[in-house]
Amino acid sequence: MIHVYDSVPVLTLGRVLIPLTQLFGLYVLFFGQYGPGGGFVGGVIFGTSMIVSILIFGHDASSSRLARTVLHGDGLGLLIFAGVGGLCLIGGGEFLNYAALDVPGLDDAARRYLGILLAQIGVAVDVAVTAVSIMFSLSVETEDEDVHAGTP
Repeated sequence: MIHVYDSVPVLTLGRVLIPLTQLFGLYVLFFGQYGPGGGFVGGVIFGTSMIVSILIFGHDASSSRLARTVLHGDGLGLLIFAGVGGLCLIGGGEFLNYAALDVPGLDDAARRYLGILLAQIGVAVDVAVTAVSIMFSLSVETEDEDVHAGTP
């Protein structure tokens, strides 16, 4: 089980750096098509910031509440990604052919941008949820580990 870290400098740096890291993860996600980055890298950065929050503040801290609520979104990223592809199919194009998205009032370039952005959000959500779920599954102690912890 992960407990609260008792160092004042680490707690203070965590309170400052974790929101900045999450903001940078959102930046990489939203501006990934213009340079390096995108859904996977943004999801990794965002998931890592939530893991660091759990490591510093513990499982039950209010700062780790976002990491616990993210786990309820398991499969949401896949639904977003597949939903965008399905809307492209319904619009008469191929899977993830964003020009076929049927969004009234948007020109071809805006539909492509919206489709790419939604697909990347789906990827980022899946990557962040997977990272946090791996962290939670590795940090849970079982009764057998408690019994054998004192034996060499």
